[in-house]
Amino acid sequence: MSLISRFLKPSADPREALRPLWHDIVIVSREREWYADCGVADTVDGRFDMIALVLSLVLLRMEKSPELTPQTARLTELFVADMDRQLRETGVGDLMVGKRMGKIMSALGGRMGALREAMTESDASLAVILARNVTLADEEKKPFQLAVRTRALHADLAAQTDEALLAGKVRP
Repeated sequence: MSLISRFLKPSADPREALRPLWHDIVIVSREREWYADCGVADTVDGRFDMIALVLSLVLLRMEKSPELTPQTARLTELFVADMDRQLRETGVGDLMVGKRMGKIMSALGGRMGALREAMTESDASLAVILARNVTLADEEKKPFQLAVRTRALHADLAAQTDEALLAGKVRP
């Protein structure tokens, strides 16, 4: 390989190693039980809330590992790229995408902060926090079931090895 071709050859995108994990986050966030059993609204807002919830739990798990902590930025970049694409596909104009992305990132950061504190509290306290941060089909309906299922996912993530998580296995 010549020197020039080495410079002209595009380097591999380091985010690609995390794409299986990103895809599994989306799959887990779309599991029927979140909507049917836990009362999450099966709407655009509800689905976004579930992606943000599952992604937040994964990012919190990654923060606990010195090997995975540097990868959190790349996983977040995949989230941003996907949300940007989704906004554009739904007809949001170029001038509004940046503003909407700012709100999306703020929502993600807020959820991570709320979950970071709430995961050490009772299911009842977690249910109150989730009721504020997740669009429910019926506000009174099932935030406690949502809290129990969220805590179970948090435990699954804690039990997962770093290697399995990077391979895209959110659940063992």
